[in-house]
Formats: sequence, structure tokens, C-alpha cells
Amino acid sequence: MEEEHSMSVVFSFKRSSGCAAASCAAPGAIVLHGKKPCTLLLIHGLTGTPNEMRFLAHYFHRKHDYSVFCPRLANHGAPIGILKKSRWEDFYASARAAFEQVRTAHTGPVFVSGLSMGALLALLLAHEFTGDIAGVSCLSPTLFYDGWNVPWYASIVLPLLCLPPLKYISYFKEDPPYGIKNKALQQRVDAYYRNATIDDTKGVADYGYPFFPLTLLHQLRRLARYLVGILPSVQVPVQLIQAREDDMTSIRNATFIYDRIRADLKEMVLLENSYHVITADQERGTVARKMDAFFHRILSGGSQHA
Repeated sequence: MEEEHSMSVVFSFKRSSGCAAASCAAPGAIVLHGKKPCTLLLIHGLTGTPNEMRFLAHYFHRKHDYSVFCPRLANHGAPIGILKKSRWEDFYASARAAFEQVRTAHTGPVFVSGLSMGALLALLLAHEFTGDIAGVSCLSPTLFYDGWNVPWYASIVLPLLCLPPLKYISYFKEDPPYGIKNKALQQRVDAYYRNATIDDTKGVADYGYPFFPLTLLHQLRRLARYLVGILPSVQVPVQLIQAREDDMTSIRNATFIYDRIRADLKEMVLLENSYHVITADQERGTVARKMDAFFHRILSGGSQHA
């Protein structure tokens, strides 16, 4: 495990540039059309980017000729002043719209996988569209920020910062390791994050936002509370993959979900050499293979818990 670093809190009174989300949105949605009937919808994390799902997208497209889609969630890529005003319902609406497009355009099995907050959105889709989703793979699901890199005082300070007026001017400035154990990738992210300003968007399409608005933490907490209430009604096959040394969210997140869903087929996989962003970290190949094997079990009619 790395030497512990703490996220720093910064305050900014800057207002939005006034640019509409549609005209300022960064490019980067992944669209890969395959010839096989299976389709995979990937959902990136909060303040993240489709780029963090790129390895998985190309793995399933190249190996199995799946059609793979990873939309950019609502207002991601826009100036941070616009993103910070978003609600979790906005993010779910954009994921839902992408799923409905996939369901309309493709007739074969549809799998859904999400990273961090994207994993929670994937479970919401599974709850709403039980009969239309073949299976879900949740990657580093984030119900609680309780990883080893989260300061001990976070449980006391964060609820206070999430209250008005502080939540409107408060941001986290993330420090290393940025959810990444791989040193080379960590250094590339650090080169951008270390010197980025709060309104800087030039590297967002590749690395996500270096600043995390506290308003979005409040929205994530709202989403988590809602999801906890509907977990017992999730019945589609669910896989949970998380790193034992996840720096942002402990494996309590995966076990909490595993223990409450009522799927006949459910599986939990723990990684030994990664941090939070397991889709891009040291074991991304392992993540892809575990997902691949789980989807194959579903297509083959498997039903045992793992």
C-alpha cells in the first residue's frame, strides 16, 4: 500500500461561464458496432470520462465482436460550474437514454457495467429494466467513501461541507494516487492534476476533473440512499469486482451490495494489485477476463452463486 495522502479542500467563488452544457461538452463517447448479437453498455464514474472504460470497450469488441457503447454522462465535459449543478437524476437519465437507444437498436442480450458511481447507475437500470438486461458487472461500486486514502475526519467534515452555503463553494483537490496503483499512469494523471486550475477543462476528456465539487458528493449520497432501498428488488445476475486496497471505497461496498441483492446468480471478485480505477489499473486485463467469464456463464444458463 502507498504512503497515505489526503484530499485537500479548496474554496472557489467562481461562477459558471454561462456556456450551455451541449455546446461545451467534450467529445469522447465510445461507440463500437459489432456483428455479434451481444451488446455491452459501459458507464463511467462521477467526474470521470468514457476514456476510463476504453480498455474494456475494445476488449469485448475485438475478442467477441460485441457492440459496445459508453456515453458521456450528463454535463461531463462541460465547465465545472455547470457540472456542479447536476443532480444524480440527471446522470441516471443520460445512462437510461443510452440504454433505451441500445435496446431499440439491438435485439440480442444486453450487459451493463459501470465504474464507481457508474456501478450504482447500472444497478438502477437493472432494477428498472429487469427483463431487458442479461447481467450487470459492478466495478468498484461506491456507496461509501471509506477507502484507505480517505481522511479519518471525512465522516465529520464532509456532512458539514455538504450543507449550504459551503457546498456551493467547496471542492476536493485530489492528491496521488488518484485511484491508480500503476506508477506510469499515475504520473501521467499527476502531470495534469497537479497544475490544473479549477476551471481547466483541457485534460478532462482524458483524465476527468481534477476538482470534485462538494455538491456532487451530496448527490452521490442521495443516490446511494435511494439505491440501498431498492437493492432487494434487483434480481438480474450481478457481478461485483473490487480491489482489496481500493483507496477510495473499501470492499465493504461490494459486500454490502452482494448481501442485499436477490439475484439467483451473483459473484464477487477481489483484486490484489489495484486501487479504485480498476478499469485502467494494473489488473485491467483480469477485470476484462472476469467479466467475460461471468457473461459467458449467463449466456450458458449458469445459476450458482460464487
